Amino acid sequence: MRDLIIVLDDFKERGIKFRSLTENIETETPTGRAMWQMIGILAELERSQIKERTQAGITAAQARGVQFGRKKKLKPYQVQQIRKRIQSGEAPSDVAESFNIGRSTLYRALAD
Repeated sequence: MRDLIIVLDDFKERGIKFRSLTENIETETPTGRAMWQMIGILAELERSQIKERTQAGITAAQARGVQFGRKKKLKPYQVQQIRKRIQSGEAPSDVAESFNIGRSTLYRALAD
C-alpha cells in the first residue's frame, strides 16, 4: 500500500490524474484526494499496529523462555572436549576438522 501511495504522489507531481475503476477513487476531485489521504493514514496505522503486535509477540515468547536465533552447533560437553584437546597441545584447526566445524566456530565456542 505504501508503494502505491508513493507512486500516486509521483503521479500528482507530474500532473498525471489517477482514477481507480474498482474503488471509485480519483485524484482529480477534492473528495477523491481526501479519500486517498484517508487510505494512506489507515495504511500507516495498520503498519504501526503490525509492528506493535510483532514486538508484543516477541516479548511474550521470550517471557515463556523461547530462544531466538540459530541453535548452537556444539553441545557443552563438546566444548569441554575441545578445550581439553587444545590444552593437550592439539592444533585448533585439527580439532575443528574432527568436529566438522570451522575454526571461527571453534574460537567462538571457546570464547563463550
